[in-house]
Amino acid sequence: MKKILISACLDGEPVRYDGQHSLLDHPTIKRWRAEGRLLAICPEMAGGLSIPRNPAETQSQFPILITTSDGTDVTPEFLLGAERTLEYALGNDVCCALMKAKSPSCGNDRVYDGSFNKQLRPGSGLAAGELIRAGIPVFNETQLDALFKFVEQQDADLQEAAAG
Repeated sequence: MKKILISACLDGEPVRYDGQHSLLDHPTIKRWRAEGRLLAICPEMAGGLSIPRNPAETQSQFPILITTSDGTDVTPEFLLGAERTLEYALGNDVCCALMKAKSPSCGNDRVYDGSFNKQLRPGSGLAAGELIRAGIPVFNETQLDALFKFVEQQDADLQEAAAG
């Protein structure tokens, strides 16, 4: 069985900017956790940011600029965290990733727009974008059915290859 990268906050670790977690309490996620399939990482922590920290949002994508709500540029930490997340995923041969929706690191399809008014725009966070560009599918906590189908197919393919 292949491993699945998971945002540490979704795995119950208190690493969010506010020192909280976003534990996913789903039976399949619990089973994967018990099987040791989940590899948790917080890209923001991997990039050197502390807990708690001011919330951050992507101000622009080209050039990339991520700032906190007080205007501090945290782009270098987000870039380093994205790089370390990709290295971790590739080094552990994960089949996919389950990342926190809307995050400037982990969001896979929409992220906050930089206004700090809970407005979203299309796009991915830095770590999710690196994973996607490397060919690693990224799902978020609102896409669990698609994630479960994907992993089930990966497992079936592995079993078929082993039997064949």
